[in-house]
Amino acid sequence: MHRPSMAHRSSVSMIVIDYPWTKTKEDVAAFYNVEESKGLSEERVKRDLERYGYNELPAEEGKPLWKLILEQFDDLLVKILLAAATISFVLALFEEHKEEDSLVAAFVEPLVILLILIANATVGVWQERNAESAIEALKEYEPEIAKVVRQNRPGQIQRIKARELVPGDVVEVAVGDKVPADIRITTIYSTTIRIDQSLLTDFSVQSSSNNNTSTFTSSN
Repeated sequence: MHRPSMAHRSSVSMIVIDYPWTKTKEDVAAFYNVEESKGLSEERVKRDLERYGYNELPAEEGKPLWKLILEQFDDLLVKILLAAATISFVLALFEEHKEEDSLVAAFVEPLVILLILIANATVGVWQERNAESAIEALKEYEPEIAKVVRQNRPGQIQRIKARELVPGDVVEVAVGDKVPADIRITTIYSTTIRIDQSLLTDFSVQSSSNNNTSTFTSSN
């Protein structure tokens, strides 16, 4: 049974059941006011789509490079180090030096601090870019099709766009299918279930469970 995706969960907390894996499937169905054998009506689907939006990761514009760089210096410790480097540089500039070697040595400290800050900013920008790339890569694995039970076609499994799923939809997942949303398993038609969670955990080994399995979370 479909639960709201992570993209919308913050704005629709009133329809998210707490700890669904601890509830019976009857409790979950009652919470979403749906019958597992019938599914949702078309009227409710249209209403919920308008209310909660599509079941997909939100499109986010990447931050410009200059903004990412400035954000790396928006930290109290970094500001203190930057101020220390500036003061050290000014003192070295106006201090009298008898020898050329002592003049060079006086600028070593502020230069080292600046190099550390530049290196820190470079790493920070690189990590931010990697995070943005990871989110975009995750979107490429979003399933396009979902199989649902709805009242407009009693007893039939319909194939719809996965982005059109709404909270309370009764979803069918078979071998080889991509899980189209956050769902609570209500019925298992096999003795075991195997789930490839490598996109989420970065481990290639599939997780397996027996009939006691009650919930799992998709990549949406």
